[in-house]
Amino acid sequence: MSKTKRKLFLIISITVFFLIGCGNNNSNTAQTKIEDKMIDTTKYEVATFAAGCFWCTEAVFQRLKGVVKIESGYSGGSVPNPTYEAVCTGQTGHAECTQITFDPKIISYKELLEVFWKTHDPTTLNRQGNDTGTQYRSAIFYHNDEQKQLAEKYKRELDSEKIWKDPIVTEIVPFKKFYKAEDYHQDYYNKNGSQPYCSFVITPKLEKFKKVFADKLK
Repeated sequence: MSKTKRKLFLIISITVFFLIGCGNNNSNTAQTKIEDKMIDTTKYEVATFAAGCFWCTEAVFQRLKGVVKIESGYSGGSVPNPTYEAVCTGQTGHAECTQITFDPKIISYKELLEVFWKTHDPTTLNRQGNDTGTQYRSAIFYHNDEQKQLAEKYKRELDSEKIWKDPIVTEIVPFKKFYKAEDYHQDYYNKNGSQPYCSFVITPKLEKFKKVFADKLK
């Protein structure tokens, strides 16, 4: 099979997967085991990142030491209680994102930012790979002034060092509201690792991530 045919087969496989595999359930009542844990909000902090498809972002951050809870959902839009189908139209203003509850004694917000910057392309506007639309934009929804300052400082440093040939387009905006995505989106990679999108997109990304951040893995 030629490279062109292999590329076409990959695109078709992923497209078919999205059309068939992502729209068959819109329940958001169930929770994963990690989400059922009682979370002491006085002990932990929260970070909210958008870095393209939330299946990918969730799979990365849930493997870090110090992350005690992670949920996929929607933030940054104007429509209350959005559904996945509505967000996919790009008309709600929401971005697919992950909300991360972490223990700052084990992993700092700055370290989470490092993982965020290094596991997606922050220079592509409203796009990550073949995923396009405002719902796939790169964004940091900061929860306090300290998070804002750290994120802006990190962004300035990366731009000044010209890590990427194009400037960073990541939004750094105040957190307002997080809407948890439907249950079938939660813990997606762990439950559906053999699906085409997971195999072709998420697994290679995770392998690179594990090599770079081996000392931070659970």
